[in-house]
Amino acid sequence: MDIFAIVVEMESLNKASQSLNISQPALSRKIMRLEEELGVELFLRKGKRLELTRAGQVCYEHALEQRHLERKLQRSLEEFKSAVKPSSIIIGASLTTLQSTLPDLITIYTKDYPNTDIKAITGKTHEIVPMVKERKVDIGLVASKIEHPGLQCIPLFDDHLCLVLPIGHPFVDKASIEISDLHELPMILFSRGTWYRVLMDELFHRYAVHPDVKMEIDSFEAIIRLVSTCKTATLLPESYLRRHLIEENELIIRFIPALEQTTRTTSLLFTEEAAHHPSAQQFIEKAKDYFNKQG
Repeated sequence: MDIFAIVVEMESLNKASQSLNISQPALSRKIMRLEEELGVELFLRKGKRLELTRAGQVCYEHALEQRHLERKLQRSLEEFKSAVKPSSIIIGASLTTLQSTLPDLITIYTKDYPNTDIKAITGKTHEIVPMVKERKVDIGLVASKIEHPGLQCIPLFDDHLCLVLPIGHPFVDKASIEISDLHELPMILFSRGTWYRVLMDELFHRYAVHPDVKMEIDSFEAIIRLVSTCKTATLLPESYLRRHLIEENELIIRFIPALEQTTRTTSLLFTEEAAHHPSAQQFIEKAKDYFNKQG
């Protein structure tokens, strides 16, 4: 019926065939077949022009109504597909934030948005920044404040490194511990190149401290377990030291004044364009609310 309506509107088989991109004879056959099916004559041929019969006018009105209903159906289907299409978000996280901060954020986010597909890509902070800028990820989660043209940075929280010891370590009963006490102390530290290791090395250099580094590892969890097993010390960010981890691995946290110099800020990083992406916007708001309540 839509082809019939186009012929009516063009008032010419020739023009209609060009519009429909079919040959004129093929179009004529379609119209004749429709007339046979309906049992009525739809057009009066007057030279090259076509004129609707009264029956044709009735059919045309129904064709318009059908066209309207089809377009309405198409719009409804598009809206339906858009509504049920699963949303997604890609987060670029430094290894440290992936292990310490991202799990909490994903937990609170998925409580309200369980159908969102979340993908995490890891990298060092200097690798995450261009990923965000080039929209390879929607949001960056990094352990520092970033000032970069075209990027927005929202600080979430500050924390610093703490000395972590296994129960039974000689330092557990010391009245006070200074940074100098770490000189030649057997320790397990983060791998070189990680943000926390940079903070540690700067601090050690400042105080001329040279710990006896037994292992260098990227994983928080592995460090926690090895500290307990190997009876060595380590430095870990306060944000990672959850009560259950400390209790399960029989560890002790000790305060060293100089470690306050390792304070760093965990931040969300994104472009203005990403901020208008529904899933990214929701994630940003959830993260801000969560850490505002924590503060």
